[in-house]
Amino acid sequence: MTTRMRRFVETDTGHRVPNHKSKCRHMHGHRYRFEAEIEGDTVQTSGVSEEGMLMDFSDVSSILMEYVHDVIDHAFVVYEGDELAREACERMGPDHRTVVVPFIPTAENLAKWAFEQVEPHITSTYGNALKLVAMHVRETPKSIASWIP
Repeated sequence: MTTRMRRFVETDTGHRVPNHKSKCRHMHGHRYRFEAEIEGDTVQTSGVSEEGMLMDFSDVSSILMEYVHDVIDHAFVVYEGDELAREACERMGPDHRTVVVPFIPTAENLAKWAFEQVEPHITSTYGNALKLVAMHVRETPKSIASWIP
């Protein structure tokens, strides 16, 4: 039997999907929710702070903040091949937060990206089995994409 937990962080992030058939091809932004789903065995070490947990929720939050939130919050994520959007961001000057990525920044691709940023940091101090099994990205209240390797 395994246990699962989820913890999320939210960002305000801009993007565009340059080849999209409708309005998503325009520069716009979302209140994204990046939700890490972790699976494993609970800590069985008696008397430690994490006893009975997979991992402390606050530790997961710290990882999400450092490797996702602090990278793209209040930034514009732009595909490296989107020359028009890159030029627009460059014209904003060096104080503009632009994050250039090697993929079109769809919710699906951002879910995979976030998984890859977070996964190496989901580790156990107590030897319990622990792994990141999915990253869920809510782009709008009705739209959620998941990366499950």
